[in-house]
Amino acid sequence: MSTNLLSTDDAAEFGGVVQEFLWNWENQSLRVVYETLGQGSPLLLLPAFSSVSTRGEMGEFARLLAPHFQVVALDWPGFGESSRPGLDYRPELYQRFLADFVQSVFSTFSTAITVIAAGHAASYVLQLAVNQPSVFHKIVLVAPTWRAPLPTMGANPQIAGMVRGLVRSPIVGQVFYKLNTLSSVLNFMYRRHVFVDTTRLTPSFIEKKWQTTQKPGARFASAAFVTGNIDAVHEQSEFLALVRALSVPLMIVIGESSPPKSRQEMQALADLPRVKSVTLPGSLGMHEEYPAAILAAIQDFLFSV
Repeated sequence: MSTNLLSTDDAAEFGGVVQEFLWNWENQSLRVVYETLGQGSPLLLLPAFSSVSTRGEMGEFARLLAPHFQVVALDWPGFGESSRPGLDYRPELYQRFLADFVQSVFSTFSTAITVIAAGHAASYVLQLAVNQPSVFHKIVLVAPTWRAPLPTMGANPQIAGMVRGLVRSPIVGQVFYKLNTLSSVLNFMYRRHVFVDTTRLTPSFIEKKWQTTQKPGARFASAAFVTGNIDAVHEQSEFLALVRALSVPLMIVIGESSPPKSRQEMQALADLPRVKSVTLPGSLGMHEEYPAAILAAIQDFLFSV
C-alpha cells in the first residue's frame, strides 16, 4: 500500500491536493483517489454509496471544514475517479479497504480521526469504530442508511442477484445500465428522494452526475450497491447493535424529507441512549444540498472537548 501525489488544478474537486492510494485486494491493485484540504486535526469525509458517488458531493463540506481541520475526502473503490474493475464488490472489500486506508493515510497523526459519513457509509464506519475503538475521535452520520434500494423496495435476494448478474453481463448489462442512468432517470431519482430544492437540479448539475455514471466499469460497483451486495448489515437489529456497542461519541443528522422507511430507521438510531441527533431540512442527499446548515447544527459536537 502506498500513496502518490497527483495534484493538479484540473483534477481537484474542491481545491485540495489530489493523491492516489494504491491498494491490493485479492491480488489485484486498485487505485483509490482522495483529496486533502486544510490544516489541523484529521477529519475524514466519506460520501454516500450511489450510482453517482464521488468525493465531489462532500466538496462544500470540505471547504467549510478546512479552516479547522485537515480534511480528507475519497472516492470509494469502484466509484468516482477510483479504479472500477469488474470485481465482486462485497462488504469484506470495503471493510478491509477502510481499515487499511485509515491506517495508512492518517499514520502521521498522533490524534484520533473525526469522521463524517453519509448514507450507506455509516455501517462501515460503525464496524471499524467497534472493532478498533481508538481510530475515531468523533463520528457524525448524515442521513445514515444500511439497506440498499432494491431490498428496501422489497426485492428478495434471488431477484436482487438476478438484477446484479444482468447488469454485470457484457452487452445486455451495458445497455440495461445505460438506460437506468439516463439523465432523465437521474433527474427523477434526485427529485424523488435525494434533493429537496429541485431548482438545484440544473442541466449542468445532472450532466456532471451522468458523466460519473458513464465511466468505464462504473456499472459493477453501482449494481452491487443497488442490489444490496455491499450491505454491511442485513437487519435493523444488527445496525442498532453496532451503535449500542460503540464507545466513540456519535451524532446523527436526519433529513426531515427522507423516504419514510429510511426516516424511521434513522430515528431508531437517534432514539438509542448516548446518541445525539438533529433533524434538518433535506433528504438522502442533504450532505451535498445543505452542508452549511448541517455544519451549524453539529459544530458544538465537533468542537467540544
